[in-house]
Amino acid sequence: MDVSLALGGQDSGLLANSADRLKHPCEEQDRSSSPSVLRCVTSTWKDGLLNRKRPFVGRCCHSCTPQSQEWLFNSSIPSLGLRNVIYINETHTRHRGWLARRLSYVLFVLERDVRKDMFARNVVDNVLNSSKVQTAIVDVASEASAADLEAGADQKAISKVRRKARNFLQEMVASISPSLIRLTGWTLLKLFNGFFWSIQIHKGQLEMLKKAATEHNAPLVFLPVHKSHIDYLLITFILFCHNIKAPHIAAGNNLNIPIFSTLIRKLGGFFIRRKLDETSDGKKDVLYRSLLYSVKELLRQQQFLEVYLEGTRSRSGKPSPARAGMLSIVVDALCAGSIPDVLIVPVGISYDRILEGNYNSEQLGKPKKNESLWGVACGVFRMLRKNYGCVRVDFTQPFSLKEYLDTQRSRNLPASLTLEQVLIPTIIAARPDQALFNGEEEEHPDSRELFDEPWRRQIISNLAKHVLFTASKSSAIMSTHIVACLLLYRHRQGVLLSKLVEDFFNMKEEILSRDFDLGFSGNSEDVVMHALNLLGNCVNVTSTNRNTEFIIAPSNTVPALFELNFYSNGLFHVFIADAIIACSTLAMLREQAAEACNGELGSSSTLLSQERLIRRAAGLSHFLSNEVQVPLPNVDSFLYPAVFFCVQEDQEELSPSEEPWPKKFPEPLSWRSDEEDEDSDFGEEQRDRYLKVNQNKPHQEFFTFLQRVISPVLEAYSGAAIFVHSLLSPMAEREYTQKLFRYLLTRTEKGVAAFESATHYLVKNTVKTFKELGVLKERCEDGVCRLELSTTFQPQANRNKLLHYILGFSLL
Repeated sequence: MDVSLALGGQDSGLLANSADRLKHPCEEQDRSSSPSVLRCVTSTWKDGLLNRKRPFVGRCCHSCTPQSQEWLFNSSIPSLGLRNVIYINETHTRHRGWLARRLSYVLFVLERDVRKDMFARNVVDNVLNSSKVQTAIVDVASEASAADLEAGADQKAISKVRRKARNFLQEMVASISPSLIRLTGWTLLKLFNGFFWSIQIHKGQLEMLKKAATEHNAPLVFLPVHKSHIDYLLITFILFCHNIKAPHIAAGNNLNIPIFSTLIRKLGGFFIRRKLDETSDGKKDVLYRSLLYSVKELLRQQQFLEVYLEGTRSRSGKPSPARAGMLSIVVDALCAGSIPDVLIVPVGISYDRILEGNYNSEQLGKPKKNESLWGVACGVFRMLRKNYGCVRVDFTQPFSLKEYLDTQRSRNLPASLTLEQVLIPTIIAARPDQALFNGEEEEHPDSRELFDEPWRRQIISNLAKHVLFTASKSSAIMSTHIVACLLLYRHRQGVLLSKLVEDFFNMKEEILSRDFDLGFSGNSEDVVMHALNLLGNCVNVTSTNRNTEFIIAPSNTVPALFELNFYSNGLFHVFIADAIIACSTLAMLREQAAEACNGELGSSSTLLSQERLIRRAAGLSHFLSNEVQVPLPNVDSFLYPAVFFCVQEDQEELSPSEEPWPKKFPEPLSWRSDEEDEDSDFGEEQRDRYLKVNQNKPHQEFFTFLQRVISPVLEAYSGAAIFVHSLLSPMAEREYTQKLFRYLLTRTEKGVAAFESATHYLVKNTVKTFKELGVLKERCEDGVCRLELSTTFQPQANRNKLLHYILGFSLL
């Protein structure tokens, strides 16, 4: 096919018509019971990955929940394929004929199984009468009336606090209306068909979910990633369409606005504070905390919950760090015996384009606008005028929370080390390859229970990270993610459309090889055109002199680059582990080159110790822990693209196929594999492996691409390490963050760093990391907290070592 014909020959509307030619993303899957097979072309980045099928994502962890992994699953599940939820016709109803075709939406929603008796009853009264809340009411009332000696003051105070508690509960308890759910279902079918191409789900995942909801006597807790405000409606809508009970949704009190809040409560939403202790004196709000255990009452009545662990929508396109407050209540309810078990369901959500448009204003440091009824109305009107492409929702395999906790109790969990404990000796002592990751193991964990507070906090934190990582790993990669990533980190100066299509296909192969799924199908050329059309003003399309080919380049404006960075970050978690290995390799090669110049190394200076490389990568993954949930880097998986040759020192090079690894190398943070036998001969007899970087050009290009993916993050941290020299006196954190942000913007304007390294999200993460690392510390005086340099980093030499450590991983 001639691409120029598809583009129409006019630069201003090059992409509009061709996007309509994109095959419906669910069309192929709906017609066939087997997953689609991607078109086969020659890959320039790696060999042997042709004809790769889509992986089935969403299986629960075989290590933490082995019984749950086998339960619900059978071999036919992956082959069920995808379905477009918003494609409804008469075949989805019990009626046929001309009238059924005209009223298919109405008939469909009327036939859904939604009844009043499915949902909780008397939640407010049951919670108010619980012993925990009664005790909290008496304690708060006693404090309020302690100074009042009037007779009967205690009873008056108790009545007043009880009324206050009831008012709180009215916000914290949903009042689900089946009739409104049906009406909303019909409305959303109309709206979603107006501004989405499709909403894809995997039939096999829904099959496991329906079986868990009907056959297991336990409530389900849905834990999705949070990309958009539409997430709330999306999950309830999908469950409604498949006759699964609507969940009670924990929403921030910022959405508690007139009229809109009533609608949310009728659809299952309830409102909680983002900050629990909003009292004037800053003390713990004992009453409000006790009322949060209304969640226990919902679980006791077998109600489903939907909780967003990130707390707020991601402003960067990457998953935000998990906040485990609500999850801890669920864990406590199980451990207290209120319920026999809970099924946890991580949920991945991916959008071609989010309905909010972008978060550029917030990334430029402007304060977040408060939600309002007028803002909601304007948002709906704005959505109706655009098309937002495709959506993919992945419900992962439900797993037993009880089984997870039992598994953790039986394990020797390594002692929890802070970032400061792990990395400061490495940075200050300048010995990056010393054994810092072997923390002491807990003794006799079998006796641990959740009333052991430090152990309880660690387990809940691990669970939250586990869930968020699973949800992210299951999230499909969309076409806009790939195109934005290629334009930013491979073709920043522009690329011919034909080359972009070729690299797009190669990137699909790389993604599928890492067991991530794609949220689209069809001819790569058409999908690229579709993605470019959705990215709109973020890309520039110009024609060549002959007008037979077109050049695609990212727009050089800051808002456009920020928006491309947002969608590109949809791929960040796919390549982060490989990028860490690539940057660690770069750091080691630089060190060995410097040592060779000083005559400290011989001819083997180009060989890399696998053990040292893993330790170096583990350090970097710790350092970047606030950016994304980083999986432990594994060199074995990195060998597959043949980026490394495996060699023995003083031996000839061997390809990976000529000498396979004798055994899997241990994970860097638990230096002995959990699966190793105690009498294993690993250690003394296992020789260290040596690696050599493949100098083949295609592999070197991929190696550079991986380093560029992580480059903006490292540029932000190196800029922050330079700026810390200017902290001569204590400064309020807000003021420090604003000055750091302006400094990073100045660096980008001078061309020292990429624009996407100066997003406000990254700035806040650098401050958070430097506080955890012990570079900055807080000093609170008279109720005011200020940042200052820690004693360790007051010497300029140590600050220089921090900068040198970060720059060692960076592209120069």
